[in-house]
Amino acid sequence: MEGYKREFIQFLEGAGVLKFGDFTAKSGRKIPYFINAGDIKTGDQISKLGEFYAKAYFEKLGKKQAVLYGPAYKGIPIAVSAAVALSKEGLDVPFFFNRKEEKDHGEGGVFVGYKPQAGQEVVIVEDVITAGTAIRESMAILSPLEGVKVAAVFVMVDRKEKGKTEKSAMAEVGEEYGFPVYSVVDVYDIIEYLEEDEKNRENVERIKNYLAVNGAKE
Repeated sequence: MEGYKREFIQFLEGAGVLKFGDFTAKSGRKIPYFINAGDIKTGDQISKLGEFYAKAYFEKLGKKQAVLYGPAYKGIPIAVSAAVALSKEGLDVPFFFNRKEEKDHGEGGVFVGYKPQAGQEVVIVEDVITAGTAIRESMAILSPLEGVKVAAVFVMVDRKEKGKTEKSAMAEVGEEYGFPVYSVVDVYDIIEYLEEDEKNRENVERIKNYLAVNGAKE
């Protein structure tokens, strides 16, 4: 496993973002592990998370001048921290996010921050994709922005789960909307990391059993 992947998984575990147990995903599936960006609680942690996203951005998109979009709520601090990290490396990109409920006073509207213009590209930053539900919701929210194209999506972890078909949710989303979906690590990286310590045997077995039923076939 590449060093940065191990470093990232250690970071997720140390920050309490990566948890093991019994959880229910947004898709409704019962899952044996959970990735929750909402457990990022300190300035140092969110700064480091942004640096990982920035590293992935440069690796996949280079110096592309895009607009970062962070879906409420967990995507908001990710977008802000990633924008800060990118700016420190010489790429100053605007960012915006949505309100859960459209504001009917003041400036109004559903978006906060920069408003993308026709011809500009948007990069969505999320925490995870399980069944693709959250990304489809984001695409519906972004659809009123005429002439604006989504260039890519970045997430922390690819869960490698099937979506509506036997393909992974990430692959389905990419095919459905015509843009790539990138992750810093995937569930098999997490399994490899856990297998390095015998005390993780039960969690490894539970994740493998879950993937045997819900894992993508591709």
